[in-house]
Amino acid sequence: MALEVQTGQRVEVVDVTSDVAATVPDDLDTGVCTVFVPHTTAGIIVNEHERRLMSDLERLLEHLAPRGDDYAHDEIDDNADAHMRAALLGSSVSIPVENGELGLGTWQSVMFAECDGPRTRELRVTTTPA
Repeated sequence: MALEVQTGQRVEVVDVTSDVAATVPDDLDTGVCTVFVPHTTAGIIVNEHERRLMSDLERLLEHLAPRGDDYAHDEIDDNADAHMRAALLGSSVSIPVENGELGLGTWQSVMFAECDGPRTRELRVTTTPA
């Protein structure tokens, strides 16, 4: 199943937990839900979605892959920092399905991380029975 995510900023983290949870079939009791981002300048993570933590994450990404650094790829698209950030974040997560629901921890959320927005992006979600 494909989900659409719209972002309004160049770097933005969007909580997509409820959208992903809604894709779990009613008849799936136990299995795995995989969320994949088919983009090279965006990522997907599981962590706590708390405003200050998201700000810290954005700061960390800026520190590790600063915009305007001397990247060779910038000669093509001027977005090499977004590619580096997405590579650090990863393009997929797998979440257990337990009792028909995402088996996330108390503070865990599924978050889409935009690194080269604003854009309209796609998430691909699949569920597999155990």
